[in-house]
Order: sequence, then C-alpha cells, then structure tokens
Amino acid sequence: MRDAYNVPSEQEPLQRFLDGVVDPGWLGDWLPEIGQATRAGRRFRRVRVVSLPLTDYSRFGLTYAAFNNEAGEDIRYLAREDAADLPTFDYWLFDSRTVAKLVFGDQDKLLGFELIQDPAVVVELNYQRDAAWHHAITRDDFAAKHLDKR
Repeated sequence: MRDAYNVPSEQEPLQRFLDGVVDPGWLGDWLPEIGQATRAGRRFRRVRVVSLPLTDYSRFGLTYAAFNNEAGEDIRYLAREDAADLPTFDYWLFDSRTVAKLVFGDQDKLLGFELIQDPAVVVELNYQRDAAWHHAITRDDFAAKHLDKR
C-alpha cells in the first residue's frame, strides 16, 4: 500500500537499480525458498497497490517481482485509483486465519507487526484480499503498461 518502504537491506539494491543495475542476488535464499515451497504445493500471492506514475521504489519492486514470479510467487498489481475500497494498511494473511498488520514509523521504517486473530477482522481482510486479487493484473501485464512510463 505504500509508495516506499525504508528497509535497510534494500537501500543498496535500490540505489544500484537506480544506477541501472538489476541483480537478484541480493535476495539471497528467498527465491530458492519460494521455489521449493511452491513445488511442495504452498501458494504465495501478493497484490501490490501502487500510485501512478510509479515511484522509483515501485519501479524497483515491479522489476524485481519478475524474479519472484519466476520462482513461483504470484505478485499482481493494482493502481491505487482502483483500490479505493481496500484497507489503507499493509497486511499479510496466513492460512486465512491469522493477519499480520504491518506497523510503520517515521520515514517509512517498519517497526514490526500486530498479529490479529479476531475472526470478524480476519474474515473482512480475507474478503478484501479476494477483492484486490479480483481487480489486480499480472505483474507482466502491469509492467508492460507502466514500467517505463514516468
């Protein structure tokens, strides 16, 4: 949901991306782990809600999402203007029973997360996830329309 995330491990790769270098090596074991998990039958899906025109950070994420998708994760995109009824916060949904609502501080720094297991809230966020998924488009289709448009 955010146009930028201040994640220390991404600062150098982001700068390298802005300098024209795309190297998925900085993702470490994440891509092989996703590949192994998806081959074992687990699903990893994300919808990224982004502002248009894309920020540098969103272009960075969209570029690297190709590697995630290739590994087996399905990352899709939704323009912010098409997400008016969705929650305005980031969350991860695990097994449709547990929500991790991400908590951010100043300068987009991730402070942690709040675990939510209240069934009413979890059901609502499951619904919102499904609505976002329904309206989102594949990473490749979104990239073809927006990646080089500034």
